[in-house]
Amino acid sequence: MISEQTILITGANRGIGLELSDQFAADGWVVLACCRNPANAEALQTLANRYPALELHALEVTDYAQMSSLSAQLRERSIDILLSNAGIYGPRGANFGRVKAADWREVFEVNSIAPMMLVQAFVEQVAASRQKLVAVMSSKMGSIADNGSGGSYIYRSSKTAVNQVVRNLSIDLAGRGISVLSLHPGWVQTDMGGANAEISVGDSAAGLKTILQVAGPEQNGQFLEFNGDPIPW
Repeated sequence: MISEQTILITGANRGIGLELSDQFAADGWVVLACCRNPANAEALQTLANRYPALELHALEVTDYAQMSSLSAQLRERSIDILLSNAGIYGPRGANFGRVKAADWREVFEVNSIAPMMLVQAFVEQVAASRQKLVAVMSSKMGSIADNGSGGSYIYRSSKTAVNQVVRNLSIDLAGRGISVLSLHPGWVQTDMGGANAEISVGDSAAGLKTILQVAGPEQNGQFLEFNGDPIPW
């Protein structure tokens, strides 16, 4: 067992995942940075060269055989924070009358099903850790109570679904001392959020890191904004 605090991050090759990998590694954490093709992830490779404790691992989050193989490879490791960060938006403009079933299935696979499969694959490593935290990158767009504008059927519903997964996991895993929460990163200046977004990647990641580093049983089952404010389901 490695004694240092360890975080596993999916979708670590760009955006918030890349920035969180950088910030956690800078704080001395062991970072298991996962993405589909590490060999082509130049920015992530740069971080790995800078931080000896940042490890690159290949993981396509919808390839569940690969996910199982990676879990077996890391079976002797404890993972304090399991962060399901990888996600996709799907086609833009998929409003009423333009929703295609194939697009919906693809987004659901990545945003709603894969986070559940990730937890099932790595629950033993999380249970063996000190912090015992699972976090899923959701979105305020998944909040039913907050939806006052409609539209974005595919993305909204995928995040609503994963929020229900988080609530279920927070109940089912509580007996093992594992805490589970949903996070909203804000409207961030990433490839998904666009250049006109309100929040820089660095500021969003810094807020998320603050939450993640201290989260435990008191936060179990919550849906939190990057600044720590609760979001209605």
